[in-house]
Formats: sequence, C-alpha cells, structure tokens
Amino acid sequence: MTDTPPVCNYEGSDYQTSFWEKGGRAYEDACEAIALKKLLPVRGDHLLELGAGAGRNTLRYTGYQQITLVDYSRTQLLQARQRLGDSPRFRFVAADIYHLPFVNDAFDGATMIRTLHHMADAPKALTELRRVLTLDASFILEYANKRNWKAMLRYLLKKQTWSPYTPDPVEFETLNFDFHPAAIRAWLTVAGFKIDTTLTVSHFRLGFLKRTIPTHVLAGLDGSLQWTGSFAQFTPSVFVGTHTIGGGQQIKAEELFACPACGAALKNTPPLITCPNCGRTYPLADDIYDFRLNPPTE
Repeated sequence: MTDTPPVCNYEGSDYQTSFWEKGGRAYEDACEAIALKKLLPVRGDHLLELGAGAGRNTLRYTGYQQITLVDYSRTQLLQARQRLGDSPRFRFVAADIYHLPFVNDAFDGATMIRTLHHMADAPKALTELRRVLTLDASFILEYANKRNWKAMLRYLLKKQTWSPYTPDPVEFETLNFDFHPAAIRAWLTVAGFKIDTTLTVSHFRLGFLKRTIPTHVLAGLDGSLQWTGSFAQFTPSVFVGTHTIGGGQQIKAEELFACPACGAALKNTPPLITCPNCGRTYPLADDIYDFRLNPPTE
C-alpha cells in the first residue's frame, strides 16, 4: 500500500505570501470566497480540508465544529497554525492524499481547493477521499479547467499544441495539471460522488481588468455569472458541489487515525503514535501530526 504517485511538495515555500498576498490575486480569492459561500452546508460536524496550505480558506468554513487541515508540507501547516492560533477546533496533519491516515467514514464534509491540479493520479485521490467520508457527506472540489476560453483561443491560433477538447489531463508544468470537465464528472461518479452544483469561477481573469476595475466590483460580476456552470464550463476554475453516495455510514468511527501503510486503526498517543499492526511510528511535533510514509529531509 506504500506505492504513491509523485507528490507536489510546498515545503519551505512562501506560496501564501508570494502568490496570494503579493501576487495580485485578490480577485481570484474573492471569487472563490463567493463560490464557497454558495456551496458550503449551513452546518457540519467534522470537515477535512485537503491541500489546506497556509489556511487561506479555513476560516470560511464557519458551519463546521471541527476542521482537520491536511497538507504534504509541514511548513505550510506551521503557517496555517500561526494564522489560525491554538484552537481545539483545528487539527493539523501532514500526509499525502493517496494514503490518508484516517479510518473509514471519519468526516461528514471535505474540501479540495486548488489542490487537484497537483494530482498525477486524480481518480486515485478521489477514491481515497471517498473512503474517509460518511454517507451523504458534502464534498466541494475546485479544479483547473483545460477547456477554458483562453486555451481554446490559443489552440485556434495554433499558439499551443495540446487540445483543450480531449478528455485526458494536460501537464503544462511538472505536477501541474488541467482537467476536462467531462473527465472530472466521470471520475467523481466512479469514486462515489453525486454532483449537485457546478459553478464557473474567475470569468474575468485578465490582468488589465483586475488592474482597472475594483476587486469587489469584478468579483461581484463574477459571482453573478457563476451559476452558468450548470450548463457550460469555459472558465479557468470550476467549483463542484457534491455529496457521497453508494456505501459508508452516517456515524462517527471510534478512532480518527488509521495507519496510512497498513490501514490499522491507531490510538492517539502523542508525541508518538505506533501502529499495533505494522509497527510504523508517526510523530506529533509543533502540534502537527506527521503521517507521511516517506517524509522528505527537511
């Protein structure tokens, strides 16, 4: 069970600062906040935030009593902890999405925002996520859309070689993928999710528009068009609201953690958790659980 597709690691990155805070992406952040508000359930028990990074979106999940943040990078989770503080509402876990360190049916909600585009095996990631969700759990997915209007125009003008119309993912940079909407829909269905709502996001992702039109105005216009995702998806970012079907339970498991190597349930015994089945050990340091099977040297 230790075979893992390549994992994108943001260890040591100042991504939150360089990309979001100083990268001119206030418009994108505002559009995503609007989409999340439309898709999030009013209330929930325990949310799994996959690819949480530095916790940019975490405080937007106001309806959930508990939130477990998962990221492969410990330094990103350290930044998230600094941002969110030492609240018992939050739990920080370093792990890879292909081997989630949780028992079956552990969460009644999940989000994956700006994360799937780093998945070399997206279907496998979605299947593993479904395992840890209860029956009828809410799942909000954001994905990078290869069939966006910019890509279609570039392809028409022969300025890019890959077709935006084929269903296969395109890796435009190492471990950076764009996906076709039809492929996403098929993968979600196979994994055990039913799509409820599709929103198109970032309709106006053009530098000159972001520079000339106030962010709140441009984001408001975007929000008024997001509903069009129900019948057409031509924006660079697409949000999908789903719920789980086809198996699982609606009750809490007795334990939360499971060994990512062998699947055995684990007792929460910080500062070191030992698997009773295979003997692997997983440390807790700086309030971050580390369940990475092959952690990088830091």
